[in-house]
Amino acid sequence: MALGVTTEGLDARMADQRPGQCSTLIYTSGTTGNPKAVMLSHDNITWTVAAMLEAQGKAGVGLDHNARLVSYLPLSHVAAQMIDIHLPIMSGAKVYFAQPDALKGSLGQTLKEVRPTFFLGVPRVWEKIAEKMWDIGKQTKGLKKSIATWAKKKGARKNQLAQFGASGGAPCGYGLANSLVLSKVRAALGLDDCRFCAVGAAPMSVEILNYFSSLDIPIYDIFGQSECSGPQSVCFPGAWKIGSVGKPLPGTEWMVMPETRELVFRGRHTMMGYLAMEAETAAAIDADGWLHSGDCATLDEDGFGFITGRIKELIITAGGENIPPVLIEDVIKEELPLLSNVMVIGDKRKFLTALMTLRVVMDGDGAPTTQLDPKALEVLASIGSPATTSSDAIACVKVQTYLDAGMKKANARASSRAQSIAKYHVLPNDFSMPGGELTPTLKLKRKVVVDKYADVIESLYGGTEG
Repeated sequence: MALGVTTEGLDARMADQRPGQCSTLIYTSGTTGNPKAVMLSHDNITWTVAAMLEAQGKAGVGLDHNARLVSYLPLSHVAAQMIDIHLPIMSGAKVYFAQPDALKGSLGQTLKEVRPTFFLGVPRVWEKIAEKMWDIGKQTKGLKKSIATWAKKKGARKNQLAQFGASGGAPCGYGLANSLVLSKVRAALGLDDCRFCAVGAAPMSVEILNYFSSLDIPIYDIFGQSECSGPQSVCFPGAWKIGSVGKPLPGTEWMVMPETRELVFRGRHTMMGYLAMEAETAAAIDADGWLHSGDCATLDEDGFGFITGRIKELIITAGGENIPPVLIEDVIKEELPLLSNVMVIGDKRKFLTALMTLRVVMDGDGAPTTQLDPKALEVLASIGSPATTSSDAIACVKVQTYLDAGMKKANARASSRAQSIAKYHVLPNDFSMPGGELTPTLKLKRKVVVDKYADVIESLYGGTEG
């Protein structure tokens, strides 16, 4: 209680609270425009948390006073407010606060100390864990490597059988694989007690999801946004498909608009509106109460949702082709593991181009250095390049040949010629929070990148679109 505030005054303020009044303001991430202040009511929050706890309980991964959570995301983010504050208040779970430099490298040690029973990681956190595991795996040789490979196949198969509609159970040999390898890996990561590992805030590649499944660390997607108090849909044990965002939270509904393929949803979790932005609120929540997510999606025959892209991120070329950039960016990164970030450009243009960054070591403040990271050095060694810095790599002929070949493979996977990359440019610095290109949850700020590298983008199109 603040100094000078009496107990009577506090009691009066508490008595004046109403469920429909605004409880908190959550600012949107601003990935495609200026942030907006989302007004969430007391009822929005308490109803959503109760619905989430009920769903978790039915799935066998409920929270109680024995549960342990790690708080590391900025508390201005809706996921952090719901998971780190409101879920524990209503469930009795314990919350351990990570060090301020959690996203710069110390989170791994915190996980080992806390051994959470429920952990939500943004995609980049899971990717960083996977990268460290890959580095360790590269150093494993002989019989030990053969056993690890065999064990991961058993882990992968177990989680294939755990998918919705599959038989369930564990494959022959899983128990031994778990005892010899998988349980030890989970313990080394601090996830041996974790009953519910989740990913949220942004899409994560199927490659990473499959990798963790091979370690018998199934990662369940929690999909939503600030405007719906956090979660809209969740994958749970027994109701899970890799690559899917799951099914709607009980008590909510969703559908895909037939004309635009936009996913819309409705329920008591829907925000009050945007603060002092009536027009934007009316555009987001239609007359029938449907909240327009801004995401394009498909729903399969079992009711699982699959996000195909953001409407505002859709590239509409000069030829009128609608192109979701994330799918192309993911393919390029799969073909070129030397890369850290890829951003496709092409709105109102005759062809697509891409801005790309190399994998580098980050400094203590999370800013990129010029030193290439171990994964990048491994790739360079495999192609015979002596480069150790980003500038060396950009200037290296062997790296250029590697990038050209990888881009050719990525273009071969494009669904149409309009979705292939005609030109690309490798930037000298990786994207980062200090650089302004990434949000606190490590999502790409596309508008910032377009503005920051406008000259580079124009050079890619210079003299070719007259």
